[in-house]
Amino acid sequence: MSFSSEFHMLSPSGILFSGGLFVSSVVLYALSTCIYNLFFHPLKHIPGPFLARATGIPYSLHMRRGNITNWLRVQHDTYGGAVRVAPSEVSFTSAETAWPDIYGFRTGKYKDTGAYLKDRSWFPDPVNGVWSIIVSNEEDHTRLRRNLAHAFSDKALRSQESLLQSYANELVTKLGDRADKGEDVDIMRWYNFTTFDIIADLSFGESLGCLRNMEYHKWVDMVFATIAVIPILSIRKRYTLFSYWDRAKNLFVDASATMQARKDFFWKAHDMVSERLEKKTDRPDFFSFILANQSNESKALTRDEMDVNAVTFMLAGSETTATTLSGTTFLLLRNRDAYAKLCHEIRSSFSSADEITVERVNKLEYMIACLQEGLRYYPPVPTGLPRVVPQGGGTISGHYIPGGTSVYVSQHATNHSARNFLDADVYVPERWLGDEKYSSDKREVMNPFSFGPRNCLGKNLAYAEMRLILAKVLFAFDLELIDKSDSWMADQKVLGLWKKPALMIKLRRVER
Repeated sequence: MSFSSEFHMLSPSGILFSGGLFVSSVVLYALSTCIYNLFFHPLKHIPGPFLARATGIPYSLHMRRGNITNWLRVQHDTYGGAVRVAPSEVSFTSAETAWPDIYGFRTGKYKDTGAYLKDRSWFPDPVNGVWSIIVSNEEDHTRLRRNLAHAFSDKALRSQESLLQSYANELVTKLGDRADKGEDVDIMRWYNFTTFDIIADLSFGESLGCLRNMEYHKWVDMVFATIAVIPILSIRKRYTLFSYWDRAKNLFVDASATMQARKDFFWKAHDMVSERLEKKTDRPDFFSFILANQSNESKALTRDEMDVNAVTFMLAGSETTATTLSGTTFLLLRNRDAYAKLCHEIRSSFSSADEITVERVNKLEYMIACLQEGLRYYPPVPTGLPRVVPQGGGTISGHYIPGGTSVYVSQHATNHSARNFLDADVYVPERWLGDEKYSSDKREVMNPFSFGPRNCLGKNLAYAEMRLILAKVLFAFDLELIDKSDSWMADQKVLGLWKKPALMIKLRRVER
């Protein structure tokens, strides 16, 4: 009896045969892909862990689990300044050259080498289909930056100081009430209240009322949910396997709420932009500067661009500043000599809180060093900012990298690398003040606000907020950690940004 007469695709034997053939094909394809990635890929000369060179699964799992920062650091400690962390992805800690090679202006020796564009495969698609300034193409980025730069200029910052002062003073007042009652406080939460109120007021002309109500506005929860879901969406977009896996898993678990929060946040921002545009005011918030340039066709923003960049203001300008304040406060309280020096500088420089201004805190050398060291030790964006090597390839830190590769400087690993900093795991503000012991430090690798033509527009605003708030808090209060262990920082995961637990402290008013 012939095979053809006995065998039918829908018979039990036919189904088994078809299933086996499918599984065998998948296994063969996966195996051949891994072999190619390991031995024939154009990046085969870049060192890295065996499994990560073969497949993107290890990197993706660490990203989704939140331990990517520690994993990257271990890989760089093992393999050096350039590590292949996925088949088509290279991370660098040799940042003194990698920053300009990847992110720098395409002038001088970089002329005609091609732009390293943002790797959109690492960014979830925008809700309204329009990319923000962070992920925009070169032409749109130039136009957007020309417009938005006015909202973050020195002139704008001077006009916005009264707003910053009002929220910093409100923070001190609220903390004073807690101190008078002998209550311990979660200072991380209070920093978030302040920075979210500030950025909402600057973005939309009204506060979220977090400080006033002493609780998170529902928007804040949306922001946290939006940030946390970005790595999940990015991994799904870059590695289809995880997209299928999540779809199968979500058949049994409802994960729609987190994804919906991102959309809800966007449309709430859209409504807030509409309300702000209807207001006729010269109040110096972001939109007063944006609208002043709408008549200039070379700078004008579309309505969709206003919406998506308003979301960017909220995401980039709130939690990151609070993270730096929280991290620096923790590090100061764990290093009491540095804390004592900073308190002395602040309290000897001012006789009253009214004297604490943006201009004057910018002259507090030790404070600036403390915050700079906080940014080094605990960068608010600890992972990389991915760019794509242009067609034709390029040289990064002396390594030839083929076109299409995703490349970046991993900030936490860079800042904690012994090749870049002496006592890299020790909080030492003096390294930024000319201490001879740290003269070999490669300070140029420190770029917490990125580097080159796409560096963070809000850098000066963030510095002003951090310095003003920290100066006012330490002028008014003595602080002490409740939990004196290192666990607050040691146990944190990274899901987009640091996932921070409560930072509980005791407050006592400074007696004068």
